[in-house]
Amino acid sequence: MPEPRDDQRQPESDKPTESGKGSGSKPATSPLNRWPLGWVLLILAGLALLLIMQGSGTSVDEVTWHKFKAEAKAGHFADNKYEIKDNRFIAKLKDDVKHPNRETEGGRIYVDVHSENMRLWYYELDQIGVDTESKIDRTGIFLQILISWGPLIIIAFLVYFFFFRAMRGAGGGPGGMLGNFGRSRHKVLTKEHSSITLGDVAGIDEAKDEVGEIIEFLRNPKKFQRLGGRVPRGVLLVGPPGCGKTLLAKAVAGEADVPFFSISGSDFVEMFVGVGASRVRDLFKQAKDTAPCIIFLDEIDAVGRRRGSGFSSGGHDEREQTLNAILVEMDGFDSSDQVIVLASTNRADVLDPALTRPGRFDRQVQVHLPDILGRVEILKVHSRKIKMSPDVDLEQLARGTPMFSGAELEAIINEAAIAATMQDKDWVEMEDLEESRDKVKFGRARKGRKFEEDERVATAYHEAGHALLQHLLPDADPLHKVTIIARGGYLGASFQLPKKDRYGYGRKHVEAQMRVACGGRIAEERKTGDATSGAMQDIRQVSSYARHMILEWGMSEKLGFIDLMTPEYNESPMPERPYSEETAKLIDVEVKRLVTEAYEDATRIINENWDKLTDLAEALLKHETLTAEEVDKIMRGQSLGRTTVSDLLRAEREKSAADKPARPAGEGDTGPDRGAMPSPA
Repeated sequence: MPEPRDDQRQPESDKPTESGKGSGSKPATSPLNRWPLGWVLLILAGLALLLIMQGSGTSVDEVTWHKFKAEAKAGHFADNKYEIKDNRFIAKLKDDVKHPNRETEGGRIYVDVHSENMRLWYYELDQIGVDTESKIDRTGIFLQILISWGPLIIIAFLVYFFFFRAMRGAGGGPGGMLGNFGRSRHKVLTKEHSSITLGDVAGIDEAKDEVGEIIEFLRNPKKFQRLGGRVPRGVLLVGPPGCGKTLLAKAVAGEADVPFFSISGSDFVEMFVGVGASRVRDLFKQAKDTAPCIIFLDEIDAVGRRRGSGFSSGGHDEREQTLNAILVEMDGFDSSDQVIVLASTNRADVLDPALTRPGRFDRQVQVHLPDILGRVEILKVHSRKIKMSPDVDLEQLARGTPMFSGAELEAIINEAAIAATMQDKDWVEMEDLEESRDKVKFGRARKGRKFEEDERVATAYHEAGHALLQHLLPDADPLHKVTIIARGGYLGASFQLPKKDRYGYGRKHVEAQMRVACGGRIAEERKTGDATSGAMQDIRQVSSYARHMILEWGMSEKLGFIDLMTPEYNESPMPERPYSEETAKLIDVEVKRLVTEAYEDATRIINENWDKLTDLAEALLKHETLTAEEVDKIMRGQSLGRTTVSDLLRAEREKSAADKPARPAGEGDTGPDRGAMPSPA
C-alpha cells in the first residue's frame, strides 16, 4: 500500500519531527547563527579596506639612481629631504619642479636600493647635503603579517568551531554548535500514518500470530498482567531478504494504537566516536517518555554484530559502543516493560549472543520463504488491484515459483501488468505471468539478438541434454519447459516445476540433480566435438552439491556422520579449518568421486537415448521453446503437430505463387541474360 502523501499527514504544529520532538520546540541556539559568519565577513572587509588604502594616495614613480642623484644635486627635493622606506629612497619634488618622467610638475620619485649599495648611496646623498628622514612603515609590516598569517588564523578558527565544538555537541546538548548531531534520526509513526495492516500480510501466518500477541498486549495490558506475566521486551524477526520482515513491522505500526519509532541500524553509526551510543540513549529516552510504544530497528546486524571478531586496533569501536548502549537500554537498571523493541535481520548468525538472550530479544520469529499455500495467498494480495483474465490460475503460478520470496512474487505481478499494458491488452493473461516469472528469475529475453548457427546448435543440444535427463530420472524435479531463447546471462534454460516444496534434500534427489546438471556438457560435447564455457553454472552446481553432501550432510561412507564445515560466524579473513590435512585430501577425493560418478552415469543414459535427444534438439532448433507435454510427445516418438513461423511463411509464398496467373512463353523473358544491356551487333 502506498504511504500517505504530505497533504494527508497531520498539521505541522502537531506532527512529530524526525527526532521525536514537536515542531513547536525551540531549536538549539548555535554560535554559528549568532556571530562567526559576521566576524568572518568583517575581517575580509577590513583586509580589502587596508589593501585599498595601501594602493591609494599620491603615486610614486621609479627613476634611475643617476636621475635621483641629479635631482638631489639640483635642489629639487622638498625641504631638501628624502626618506628611506622598504629598501627605497623616496623623495617628494617641489611643486614648481618638472617631473623627470612626466610633463607634470611635482610628485614623488623613488629608486630601489640593494643592500650592498645602501651605505654608498646614503654617503653620496649626504655629501650633496640632502637630509635623511628614515621612517618605519608600520602599516606595511602589519599588512604583510596579516596577509601571511591571516588565512591560517581563519582556517584554525573554522576548524575549532566546526570540529571541536561539534565533538562537544555530539552528546545532544543544546549549547553545542551541532547539538542535534547526537540526536536520534528515527521516524515516528502512528496508526493514522500507516495504511498497511495485518490483512495486507500473507504467507507468514505464524509470524503474524506472534506479532499479533504484542499488539494485543499494547491494546489490553491488564489481560496479560492478570496472571503475573509480562510482555516480551524484544521480538527479533529473522528470515531471508524479501520475506516480509519490514512489511510486518509496517503492519504493526498500522494496527497498534501506540507510537511507533522506526530507525535503521546504519543510522546509528557515524564518523565521530560516541555518536551511535548517544543516539541510542536519545531514542530510548524519547520512547520511555511516550511509553507504551514500539521501537523498530531495521537491519540490526549493522550494529549488533558479535563483539571481538575479526581484526581490532585495540582502540574504541563505534559499533561496539553502540551495541553496548542498546544492551543496557534493553535490559539495564532503567529498563521499562512499556517499551517493546522490534528488530529485523537476515544474518542472525552474526549477532552478539548478549543481544539475542532472553530478557532482551525474548522471541526470535522465523519469517521463512512461503510454501505453495503462502505463495497463493501472496499472489492474491498483490493481484487485488490488477485486472486479471478469467483463465489466470494463481495456483499453477505458485507451483511454478518454488523458493520465491514475497518481494519476488510482487515483482512478478507488477512486471506482468506492465507487459500487458505495453501490448494494449485489456487484462493480464497467464502468458504474461509466465513471462514475468522467467524475467524476474533469469532476466529479460533477448529475442532480438542474433546467434551463429553453430552456437544455436550447441545450445539446443545442451538444453536437450538437461531436458532428457529430467524426463528420464524419476528422482529429479519434473520438467516444466525448455527453451533456447537467450535470457539474462544464459543462452538457454530448462525450467523445473517441483511437485512440492522441499525443506530437506534426499540423497537420491541430489544425485539425480547432479546428473541433470552434467547432461548439458555431455550432449553438447558429443554433438560439436568441443567443450564451451556454457556449462560454467552446471559445473558450479554439481561441485556445490558434492561438497554439501560430504561436508554438511554426512553422505560420504569414508568420512561418515560428521560436520566438516567452517563456522559461518567466524569472520576472520583466514578462518581455520576444523579438520587436518589428511582429511582435506580425503574430502577432495570424495568430491571428485561423486562428481565423476554423476558424469559417467549421465553419459551412459545419454548414449543409450541419443536418438531421442537428437529429436529433442532438432525440435528446439525448429520451435525454440518446448513445454513438458511436447517433450513427452517427442520422447514417445509422436509428432508435435505444431506449425512454426517459417512454415507459415513458406505456405504463404507457395499460395501466392499458385494464385499468380501464368505468362505466355517468351513474354517479358530475355532468357539467362535478362536485364543485360543489348549487344551493339
